Amino acid sequence: MPSDSHCHFFSTQFFATLSRQRGRDDTVAALCRELQWDDPGTPDALADRWVRELDTHGVSRAALIASVPGDEASVAAAIARHPSRLVGFFMVDPAADDAVDRTVRATTELGLRGVCLFPAMHHVSLDDERVRHVVDAAARVGGVAVFIHCGALSVGVRRRVGLPSHFDLRLGDPLAVGRLAQAHPQTPFLIPHFGAGLLREALMAADNSPNIYLDTSSSNSWMRYEPGLTLEAVFQSAISVVGASRLLFGTDSSFFPRGWQRSVYDEQRAALVFM
Repeated sequence: MPSDSHCHFFSTQFFATLSRQRGRDDTVAALCRELQWDDPGTPDALADRWVRELDTHGVSRAALIASVPGDEASVAAAIARHPSRLVGFFMVDPAADDAVDRTVRATTELGLRGVCLFPAMHHVSLDDERVRHVVDAAARVGGVAVFIHCGALSVGVRRRVGLPSHFDLRLGDPLAVGRLAQAHPQTPFLIPHFGAGLLREALMAADNSPNIYLDTSSSNSWMRYEPGLTLEAVFQSAISVVGASRLLFGTDSSFFPRGWQRSVYDEQRAALVFM
């Protein structure tokens, strides 16, 4: 049975945050109707639905990401309800005054196992000391991974609700992840989507730091930036440089009723079979 290293927990708090960012008074239910997505309900209800979805597709375990800063409690409730099936990750904005305190509480009291940084989204360079403070805090706890989104970044739900995405893609450099990984050799660092268009840089960083892992999640549509590139070729390059043990399968699944993206699994499995 596969495990999925990259799913998003689109909780009630997640949708409420989107509504506030639009400057509107939409209820969560109204926003979900607009999107034609299911209302997530309570964290417990959403956790139960995720586990049923994993059972349907024969998935043994999944990492769920709290996908807006400040939503750690939602994922913590989910993993407390299904600790053998769900692992909790959370997004943190290093520019927030309470970023380090949130990181410490999430990884100790709440039991979350992954800190997620989105430098292009939050406009904080990976060389910034505020990032270093967050990573240092996670490393001190131990057993906590640091997930860093690099390369191209597109958040479909923001487009659908009319929110601008003023992302600074210059800040998502996998080579900067290498510097952090070397400073904390016992901490796993995860770069999703094969570097999301920066495959070469992601492979260079991972080749130089054995604690950097790549995840295979999403449709990997970034390949359109490199004409002729195939998923088979991406896997072949990644395996030849970092080895299969440092590739983590993921789908980037998020909302319901779509649920777990079986098509991503099937496509990646087919790419590996025909390598």
